[in-house]
Amino acid sequence: MEQQKNLNFKKQYSAKQQLITTKTMGKIIAIANQKGGVGKTTTAINLAASLAVLEFKTLLVDADPQANSTSGVGFDPKENRVNIYDCLMNDKLAKDAIVETETPNLHLLPSHLDLVGAEIELINHPNRERIMKTILEEVKNNYDYIFIDCSPSLGLITVNALTAADSVLVPVQCEYFALEGLGKLLNTIKIVQNRLNNPLQIEGILLTMYDARLRLSNQIVTEVKRHFSEMVFDVIVHRNTKLGEAPSFGKPVIMYDADSTGAVNYLNLAREILQKNGGINPQHTGELLKVNQN
Repeated sequence: MEQQKNLNFKKQYSAKQQLITTKTMGKIIAIANQKGGVGKTTTAINLAASLAVLEFKTLLVDADPQANSTSGVGFDPKENRVNIYDCLMNDKLAKDAIVETETPNLHLLPSHLDLVGAEIELINHPNRERIMKTILEEVKNNYDYIFIDCSPSLGLITVNALTAADSVLVPVQCEYFALEGLGKLLNTIKIVQNRLNNPLQIEGILLTMYDARLRLSNQIVTEVKRHFSEMVFDVIVHRNTKLGEAPSFGKPVIMYDADSTGAVNYLNLAREILQKNGGINPQHTGELLKVNQN
């Protein structure tokens, strides 16, 4: 059954790979929002996996002490292996910490629960905001895209991620409170741009957990698009049971159920990011796949 599903998946998406024309080497995208529960980790795992399936070499960096990206692709964060904490605090090399996942072309720089204490330990470090940038520089050219899953805070680890990144992707839940923190995050991004990483761009604002049946969800979509217009991705991630189930099996949703709405949403988001970064033929501007609204 599993083999048949994978075979169907390959047939379904092999034609889509013909759209890819050029590859952007080593673009680092931080996925950040200081509010928790907005879909950062879900987006980091599934967007990285979607690009990997489209044959882009992709690295997922888990910079969240909760280590959900690590467990979400099938690794136990409690296992004794070299991880991002060792790279930040113990001068370990990123290449010694990176592991291959079951998803082809997707590698992981795992997190560890010890990362929760790293912010305090880094306070007196002379180059504390740029350590992650130094770590990723050595592996940057080995990948087409690097995604950093940030913690739900605006602390020193998140600042490190924003300093290392070329751009930042902001997931926003389709609920009122999620909008309130958006202004603070954009201010933090401006501060990082001015003081630490002048070329930092906003990759886009991604609306997540959308439910077409709710009036509030539709109002939030309208408000965000009115205020931020071109910064908002065309793709909206719908609420989807499979997206919630996949991490418990240690798989991205595309490897768990390639036909689900969640998998389609993130493949379309991957298409939009490729288009934006010159990695897809501009003649192919339509959506890769249609979302099943049922």
